[in-house]
Amino acid sequence: MLKNFFKTTFRTLWKNKTYSFLNIFGLAIGVACAGLIFLWVEDEMGYDNVYAKKDRLYNIRTNQTYDGNTRTFTSSPGPMAEAIKKEIPGIVNTARLNRTQALFSVGDKAIYEKGCYADSALFSMFTMEFVQGSIANVFKDVNCIVITRKMAARFFGEGRQVVGKSIRFDNKQDYLITGVVKDVPANTSFQYEWFIPFEVYFKMRSGNLSRWGNNSTNTYVEVAPNANIAAINAQLYGFIQKRETGANARAFLFPMTDWRLRDRFESGKQVGGRIEYINMFSIIAWIILLIACINFMNLSTARSEKRAKEVGVRKVMGAEKKTLIWQFIFEAICMSFLSVAVGVIIIALVLPAFNTLVEKQMTLSLFDPAHITSLLGIALFCGIVAGSYPAFYLSSFNPVQVLKSIKQRSGSAAWIRKGLVVTQFTVSIVLIIGTIIIFQQIRHVKGRDLGYNKDNLISIDARGDMIKNYSVIRQELLGSGLIEEAGLNSFNTMNIGNNGSGYDWNGKDKSKDILISNRNITAQMIPTLGLHFKEGRNFNTDAAADTSNIVITASLAKLMGAGSALGKKIYDGSNYFEVIGVVNDFVYGDMYGQSDPVIFFNNPAAAKYLYVRIKPQTDPQKALATLEAVLKKNNPAYPFEYSFVDDQFNQQFKAEMLISTLSRVFALLTIIISCLGLFGLAAYTAERRTKEIGIRKVLGASVTGITGLLSKDFLQLVFISTLIAYPLAWWAMNKWLQGYAYRINISWWVFLIAGAGAMVIALATISFQSVKAALMNPVKSLRTE
Repeated sequence: MLKNFFKTTFRTLWKNKTYSFLNIFGLAIGVACAGLIFLWVEDEMGYDNVYAKKDRLYNIRTNQTYDGNTRTFTSSPGPMAEAIKKEIPGIVNTARLNRTQALFSVGDKAIYEKGCYADSALFSMFTMEFVQGSIANVFKDVNCIVITRKMAARFFGEGRQVVGKSIRFDNKQDYLITGVVKDVPANTSFQYEWFIPFEVYFKMRSGNLSRWGNNSTNTYVEVAPNANIAAINAQLYGFIQKRETGANARAFLFPMTDWRLRDRFESGKQVGGRIEYINMFSIIAWIILLIACINFMNLSTARSEKRAKEVGVRKVMGAEKKTLIWQFIFEAICMSFLSVAVGVIIIALVLPAFNTLVEKQMTLSLFDPAHITSLLGIALFCGIVAGSYPAFYLSSFNPVQVLKSIKQRSGSAAWIRKGLVVTQFTVSIVLIIGTIIIFQQIRHVKGRDLGYNKDNLISIDARGDMIKNYSVIRQELLGSGLIEEAGLNSFNTMNIGNNGSGYDWNGKDKSKDILISNRNITAQMIPTLGLHFKEGRNFNTDAAADTSNIVITASLAKLMGAGSALGKKIYDGSNYFEVIGVVNDFVYGDMYGQSDPVIFFNNPAAAKYLYVRIKPQTDPQKALATLEAVLKKNNPAYPFEYSFVDDQFNQQFKAEMLISTLSRVFALLTIIISCLGLFGLAAYTAERRTKEIGIRKVLGASVTGITGLLSKDFLQLVFISTLIAYPLAWWAMNKWLQGYAYRINISWWVFLIAGAGAMVIALATISFQSVKAALMNPVKSLRTE
């Protein structure tokens, strides 16, 4: 019987090549789309799985309330790690960590590498595997360093023994390599190439990390198996306050299992994160598969009349209904397996481009048991779902009526086909609307007035003698005629940087705890950014003349009360500073929210970044070459490295831009799959009505009239789809937009464009078959009569 099933299946596919191609290719596209999405989901869900203790690792987060608004921060006090390990049962290990990038050199080779200052406990907590050296004594003193195998290969060559060798850090200090660890996969929460003892960083901060009121380090925690996390959090809640009276921060454990997917907080509560996109695209993957299955069901039921006599003959010959059902389901499953095979080939071909798009390093891993099981499951699911209705429908034909050429009642099949077409286009229109609104939201935020000019602005880490030689560097840059201005800043303009609430002034509401950011800059930094003075003046170019003066943003001036802020004094707990200028507010940190007020101090010595603005209409490459030459001359020990601020700005929307791109791609593919099915149905309709079309042409019907006649029914279905899709799309996108404080309003024209677009696409798909049928010679159409 099975052999007979195979023969029948092959003959059916070969006899109906066009419909077989539409079925197989449509389902293959669906499988490929779903497969790519599931690979992406698998990679996201597998974040940090490389760490054996993943379920027992946490980092300390703190909730801090300012002016009635609770915010969640990743930093905590420096002494906290040791204290909670000693005092809180269930915590078996802790480690502090601070990430940074530094210059390393061996001989003439100098490379910037990302890494961490860390406590030695981090190695056992994160179960790092040593390929050289031993975990027992890697940090035997402060001048030791652990590097990755990749970093070792870059400096010393592949496979070389490097333990015991020295590597120079920041052109200042030699460190002894005491260990080499395996490279971390790309899908881990943080990437590193080196580790230096945290004590080094502690000394660099001049004791600031020993204060309980200073939240400036990352603390990681390993708990005991079956530890009571609620009990630990209860003790952590007031832990800082017991040591720092009046401290704002309330600590809690945040599990590694949530670091990647559920790291968004509002008002101190965990509200989601990337998991929302995971869920959304998982649903889209299944919807795309379902739409592909719908194509199969539509085409199979539509072609049923062509197989009516076959069913009649088989029943007369003694075939049972269940045998026919199994045969048709078997045909569907065979076609589904063919589609999955083609889909896998498509995945293999497009995976490199998809990896580039999503910035991952995913592999197909076809022989992975989970992947094989998934592919088999998808093939069976699609085959059974897609073949079930056609199987029961075809097997129900009455053999007497079929062999007497009495037309079978097909009303239910026709209605089901119409319902499935409506479902397909409803989903497609929802995706089109969603894609447009996501694009609008990203463009809306990216087009927001930032309060400064990010174009032609370059950011450079201030290393070595760059700050000491700043005046000379600036003069040479301005003298080139290519640079408009240059200034120093203590923090990246896009980031929050340092902040605190310990500022006071006359008339301040004592009940309000206001968070204020601060920046240490040179006088030239304000014009370099393009900030505008609302009142007052800029700093003196001689920093010593303005050490007790400050410039503030307009939002802080407003908080200080009515009237001019000039001449008013702000107390930071140790010193009084006089306001000499007020500049406009600017956006930093959360690109969707309202940024905190800022105080600027004239303190170049604390700067960490050099900002350079290129003159408008200047060739960027020529300006960069000049900038590199000037820096190499005045800071020769450090390689030239830079980034454009507008690129940093775009990085802030990396996740949203990825979702926007993926939405466009999958919306387009959903439309293609739907149109393949519509094309097949239109071809079937035109074939079924061949003689009717011939008679109409003989009676004088025009090509336009016949084309409209054949297209009308399908366009009505698409129109119904738009009516169903509109409220669904509005509900889904309105809910999505609620997650952004700075957002667009949904416009009515988006729905109109999406609906009209779907109608045009459907009409274009149908018209080919309709016009082809209308142009057919009526003599050929009626020759059998």
